[in-house]
Amino acid sequence: MLEKLFGKKSTEEQLVAPLNGKVVSLDEVDDPVFSQRMMGDGVAIEPADGKVVSPVKGEIVQIFPTNHAVGIKTKSGIEVLVHIGLETVSMEGEGFEGHVKTGDKVEAGDLLITFDPELVREKAKSTITPVIITNFDDAVETFEPSYTDSANSGETTIATLKTK
Repeated sequence: MLEKLFGKKSTEEQLVAPLNGKVVSLDEVDDPVFSQRMMGDGVAIEPADGKVVSPVKGEIVQIFPTNHAVGIKTKSGIEVLVHIGLETVSMEGEGFEGHVKTGDKVEAGDLLITFDPELVREKAKSTITPVIITNFDDAVETFEPSYTDSANSGETTIATLKTK
């Protein structure tokens, strides 16, 4: 009843690392779409391997045909995009394997995509992987990133946020 009168209740969400590796600011991503936060805010990971897991519990709302990116929506409405590497769409799926499909329910830590980091280094601009909240302005009240040199996929918290 109170939610109807005063709007949706704010909830806290945590994003866990979708990859093993170093968590850095989006400012360090050599692509203005991400570094200037045109798609939303978040963090980036310099991956140590080629295994991508879900950073949140939610539903797969988009898996790109090339398997280089995946979108997940949480129950509270946060939309998270994991975009593997920079300019990887030009690889047309080579070296990427998707393990989920649109509509799948996932838990934080569930396997989403595997990829060949060496092939990405060879054929794309970078392996750095932005983790973006695409509806940031509409959905996020507070955002606290956690930068670390050694995040463990599915375990290390990379950001804590409160929804609006």
